[in-house]
Amino acid sequence: MNVYDTANRLASEIRQSEEYINYKMAREALALKPDLKKKIGEFEAARYDAQLTQMQTGKEDVEKTNKMKKLYADLIQLDDAKKYFDTEMKFNIVLADVNRIIGEAVRDVMQ
Repeated sequence: MNVYDTANRLASEIRQSEEYINYKMAREALALKPDLKKKIGEFEAARYDAQLTQMQTGKEDVEKTNKMKKLYADLIQLDDAKKYFDTEMKFNIVLADVNRIIGEAVRDVMQ
């Protein structure tokens, strides 16, 4: 069996998964709500900034982390935002699991 055929089949199965379909629908619904999309974008930018600072310095920037947490706390109170974050998390778990499985399969040559 060709590894590329397998990868293409996996990609197709991911696109057909419940997690992918639900996340795609949540993203499409979000596109119809520009104010909410903007708020989520602000949260995602704050999350990225806080994570990047921590990766670069090895230390948590309390101010950036608190800003991110405040934005998230405000958003999670909104049903549409909560649904978006829930579907995003479930889809990311699928991707992380697939990556873990592949990583474990090649660990012996990557060390």
